[in-house]
Formats: sequence, C-alpha cells, structure tokens
Amino acid sequence: MPATLASLVRTSALGLTVLAGGDRLDAAVRWVHTSELDDPTPYLEGGELLLTTGLKLGTGPEALTGYVHRLADAGVVGLGFGVGLGHDTVPAPLVTAAGDRGLPLLQVPRPTPFIAISKAVSAALAADQYREVTAGLEAQRELTRAALTPDGPRALLARLAAHLDGWAALYDASGGVVDAAPDWAGRRAARLAGEIERLRDRPAPASAAVAGPGGTDDRVEIQSLGTGRRPRGFLAVGTGERLATSDRYVVHAAVALLTLSLEQSRTVQDAQRRFGAALLRMLLAGEPGHARTVAGRLYGDLLERPLRVLVAEPVRRQPAEEDAAPAALGLLAERAETAAGRAAEAVLATQDGPRLTVLAAADGAVLRACVGHLEEHGELAAGLSTARPAEELPAAGQEAQRALAVARRRGRTLVGHDEVGAGSVLPLLGDDAVRAFAEGLLRPLREHDATSRGDLVASLSAWLSRHGQWDAAAADLGVHRHTLRYRMRRVEEILGRSLDDPDVRMELWLALKSGA
Repeated sequence: MPATLASLVRTSALGLTVLAGGDRLDAAVRWVHTSELDDPTPYLEGGELLLTTGLKLGTGPEALTGYVHRLADAGVVGLGFGVGLGHDTVPAPLVTAAGDRGLPLLQVPRPTPFIAISKAVSAALAADQYREVTAGLEAQRELTRAALTPDGPRALLARLAAHLDGWAALYDASGGVVDAAPDWAGRRAARLAGEIERLRDRPAPASAAVAGPGGTDDRVEIQSLGTGRRPRGFLAVGTGERLATSDRYVVHAAVALLTLSLEQSRTVQDAQRRFGAALLRMLLAGEPGHARTVAGRLYGDLLERPLRVLVAEPVRRQPAEEDAAPAALGLLAERAETAAGRAAEAVLATQDGPRLTVLAAADGAVLRACVGHLEEHGELAAGLSTARPAEELPAAGQEAQRALAVARRRGRTLVGHDEVGAGSVLPLLGDDAVRAFAEGLLRPLREHDATSRGDLVASLSAWLSRHGQWDAAAADLGVHRHTLRYRMRRVEEILGRSLDDPDVRMELWLALKSGA
C-alpha cells in the first residue's frame, strides 16, 4: 500500500491530529516537503505533504486563506502545521480556510520532529516499491514458466493478461492475429490492424501507445518483436488504467521471452523452408513418387488432395519500390504459414529471386488467406492454377505462370487460370511484342493506302469479319464485289501471302484486332 495521510495519522508515534479535510485522508503522499515560505509553490510538483511552523505566515484571515488556496492549486495533498515554536496552536483562520477548500490539515505536536514524518513516508514508499518489484519478479517468473510449456506463447499471453487485468494479443509479421487472451480479445485485437501496419515499417524494437479500438476505453500499448531490421511479430496489451512501472517491466519481460522464442525458432523454420522448397521443386518437375517418399508423413495428406499452385511477383510500379519487393513476398509467405498453423494444414512455399511459389490444398484456409492478403496489399501480382492432383503439378505450375502473365498485363492483383480459359484472347494482344508484329505485318498495306486509292486495310478488315463472303463484305464497304476482289488480290500481291491460307487470315485478323 502506498503512503497516505490516513496511514500517517494512524501512526501513534507521530501524534498527528486532523483539524480539517478528514474526508480526504486516503490521498497518496508522493513526498514530504518542508518550507517556511509564504509561497512555496514554485518548488512543488504536486502530491506532497507540506510541513511548516508558520514562522513567516501572516496572521490575518486574508493572508492565510490565500496561502491555503495556493497550496491546493499546486496539488498539495495535505498541510502539516507544527505547533509550539512560532504558534502555540494552529491559527483559526487557517483551519477555516483549509476546511472550506477541502485541504487536509494536520497538527504536528512539538515533540514530533518533521524528519520523523519524512522517514515514515520514505519507509512506506520504499516498502511499496519493494512490493512492486517483488510482484514484478514473481510475474516474470510466471511468464517464463508459461513460455517453457508446450503451448508457450498462448500460455504466456494468458498469464500476462491475468496479471495486467486486461488483455494481450500476439500478431505475426504481416499483422495477422496469431492468438489473444482472454478469448474475447481476438476481435478487439483485430481492429488494430492499421496501427500494426504503421509500426511494421519501423525497425524493431519499436513501440506505440494508441487509443482503444472501436471506441473502447482501453489504453493499448503495442511492442514489436524481433532483433532485425524488420519485426517478426507484435505484442499488444490493453488495460483500463495506465501501466504502472512494475507492470511495464512485466510487459518488457513478455516481449523479451516472445522475441527469444521467435529467434530460436528461426533456424528450425529456415531448415523446414529449405526442405519444403526442395520438395516443391521435385513436384513441379514431375516427380510425385519421389516427393511422397521424401516427405513421408511430414506434410500429412497434402499430396493426396487436389492442389493449386499460386505464383506471385512484385508489381514494381516505380524503381524506388524494388527494395520493398522481398519484404512483400516475405509477408505473403508468412501469412500462408500462419494460416497453415491455425488451420492445421500443410503448405509448401519457396521464394526464388523475385518470385514466390505456394502449393496448398485447393479448398483450404491457406489459399483463402493468400487471396485475402493479395487483395489487401497491392504490391504483388499473382496467378493461380486450377485444382489438380500431385501427378499433374507441372501443368498446374505452367497454368499459374500463364495466369500471372495475364495479371501483370491487365494490372490485376490476382488472376485464376480458369478466368484465362473462360475469357477472350483479345486482351492478351496488348503485349508490346504482339503490337510490333502487327505493325510490321500491316505496314505495307497502310503505306499503300497513304499514297494510293484502294482502302486496302479497311477492305481486308471487312472481308475477314464477314468470313470471306464477298457480297456481304462489299455491301458493308459500299462497293461492287468485283472491286473488293481486286483489292484482296492487291493485298496478296503487296504482302506476298495467300489469303486462302487459314493461318495467314488468322494472323491478319489478330493484327487488326491488336489495335496496331
């Protein structure tokens, strides 16, 4: 318990008598200050018990009332007046003014030295600090024991939330909620995504104090986890009151334990990623039998289920964004692994240069998490294959790459291969190489039209759109069919290619549709 005026009054050795403000004796005393100045407020911080003998105080009601008001305005919690030196009794106007202002006034008898009151407060403060330190150390030991259990992070969060009488949440590097305690805190923690996003760009360790999410009265503090340039996770705690110093030490201990856990698991995770990458390359190379032998039971029944391949690359709209490309791919990989852990699913992911390849169950939580992450963050473009068995993964990999090419060309975040097959081929003609081919193929006809009569390009387009029907195409152009036949012979002569060849007609039609 902190030192209070009431505890000092109950200390019989001090012999203090309450003359005013008896209803406010529960105020905590931060320190004891002695002063005989008429105005000691420039030397006060608030929360002090001020001791005086009144040697330099006036005796009039106006002077004593002003003195009381100055002390109360400065945040003094109580006034101790020593009698027997300058005054035999406490001046009545001082008692009246203190009562009117609600400032506790204590009479200090002549035998009680002021230093005795200071020592009593100091002893109480020291005892309170000792109790806080002891409680903090015990809480830290509890957190350590929790971290060493099989369910380490979850148990640690539960102990931390109980100690703070609040809630605690653990986030992965992408800002997704990994766990929260108590259980009801999960939704509250998810509303802090924007604050996590802002903190994620700062090197670890970093922290931020924010208002409670959703209009709650919580005081929330967020701490990044990790020792590298990019945080590996985040811890958020929410409490009803501002954290005391001892509670802050406990939070720092939790941060250290969670960071240590993340760093120690990095080696194991890196080894697992390398193994998974090798297995994925084996599957995409068409060796499912060898892959099953190597994987054993490590990935459960993943290779026996319909699978999809997702391939992602940075969009890189601006050169300055290239440095962020590895981080964007890393966040997507971490989101996939986090979703796999939560849903007890298996996932294979490998990053090869500026490309991330993910193999997961076709209808599982991992792919849903990846799609959600891609839609939320616009730094990447991705292609998704159709669902295929393990024996057909080489074809699935090619589908994903073709879908990725379409996504980049169309400026889309994600394109599934089923969309490519169901759509039109015409949007694919916007590629620069296709335009260059079309321009080269049609250039002789356009040069002819620019210098001679004939409108060969328009006539060719009309004839192809009517599938070679002379009368219908001539009617569209408003010319005689013999005129159109003459123009098509000129097209063949200029291009040196026969329009009877279906491949030639196809190339000319695509060239016209490319907009070149």
